[in-house]
Amino acid sequence: MTAHRLTKLTLAIGLSIVTTSALASPQTFMSSRSFAMGGTDVAIAHPAAAGASNPAMMAAKHHDWSDDFGLVFPSVNARFADEEETVDQIDNIQDTIDRFQELDKTSNPEGARQAAGELRQQLNDFDRDTVRIDAGLGIALTVPSDSISFGFFSNGNLRATVRGEFDKDDEQFLADLETATIDELIAADLDRDLESRGRILASAVAEVGISIATSIDLQNDSQLQLGVSPKYVQLRTFQYTETVSGFEDDEFDGDEYQTDKSGFNLDIGAAYAFGSSNQWNAGVVVKNLIPVKLDSAVSANPLKNEQEHTLELNPMVTAGIAHKGDFHILTAELDLTKKKAFGYGDDTQWMALGAELDAFRYAQLRFGVRQNLASNDDNDGIEEDTQFTAGIGLSLFGARLDIGALVSDAEVGAAFELGAAF
Repeated sequence: MTAHRLTKLTLAIGLSIVTTSALASPQTFMSSRSFAMGGTDVAIAHPAAAGASNPAMMAAKHHDWSDDFGLVFPSVNARFADEEETVDQIDNIQDTIDRFQELDKTSNPEGARQAAGELRQQLNDFDRDTVRIDAGLGIALTVPSDSISFGFFSNGNLRATVRGEFDKDDEQFLADLETATIDELIAADLDRDLESRGRILASAVAEVGISIATSIDLQNDSQLQLGVSPKYVQLRTFQYTETVSGFEDDEFDGDEYQTDKSGFNLDIGAAYAFGSSNQWNAGVVVKNLIPVKLDSAVSANPLKNEQEHTLELNPMVTAGIAHKGDFHILTAELDLTKKKAFGYGDDTQWMALGAELDAFRYAQLRFGVRQNLASNDDNDGIEEDTQFTAGIGLSLFGARLDIGALVSDAEVGAAFELGAAF
């Protein structure tokens, strides 16, 4: 095994993001403001972000400085999870492989046997450990009005996971090397003989659409907003498996490892403003009204031990409520449906709280927390449980900068967004 093979495996995560840069994961895209407020947005989204969250919010009453025009260009977010320190394990495995390959087995056979034992233990520990990256990109343009509001959006996230799989034949091969003769040690070729695998699994959903919303005045000065977002959606899956020794970074993005499906879909949303001064707002959105399923590609080579994974884009219902004042917003949100995981992941159903403190429209301080009600310890990947978020917003002469951060036991993340509103 050459020393750079496992480095290629770690680089493959980044390369997969580059080769599918227009794609998104099944998890819903969120603006940087939403990112910083625990993922909440159904009852608080600004007009520019409403198309991707709740189209009805385009027609809701906002501050005077954001009622006429909204632009997001761009919104970027990323998250990284490596709860088993998998990247560090890869470095340690590389060092052990290099040491075995470079040893003079004639003069130091005991050192070679010891290296084989260390490698066997390291690969056992590495088995099924997973690295996950989420990366998102979005743009939006909105023109709110008192009658009908219009908007355009294109956004998404990519979720890619990489994990190691220790082959049972390598267990015996390395165990035999721990007691091998000098001739057997010299004949051993890790680049040729090891069958342990590296696997990349990614899921993606790209969408581009328009949003239309209107507001209806009700009794007691309350208001009802209704919105719809027809959109074009593309699903894609990607699965590449290869022995660590055979892993090639110029092959893993081939068409034979990918599947895709495209079609039209629809989001609908509603919002209701009430209270003595409409300080309360309730919202609900149903995303992806048309269910879609896509199976991943599976290699015919039994040594790759690939399984078929199904990417499901099912209707998702989320409800939220918010209280707003001149200098604050408090909001709570709940997914009423569960999103099924694709591959090495956790099912998700989020309950979230968010807060925003506003300093005269020029600066905002944001906090949030969300809990995955569907999380369980028996999932086949990295658990998504409790996440804490924070961020800031800066506004000057209509230009806007939003920054967010996320942390949990398993992952860290950040979000950045530029935009304009007036």
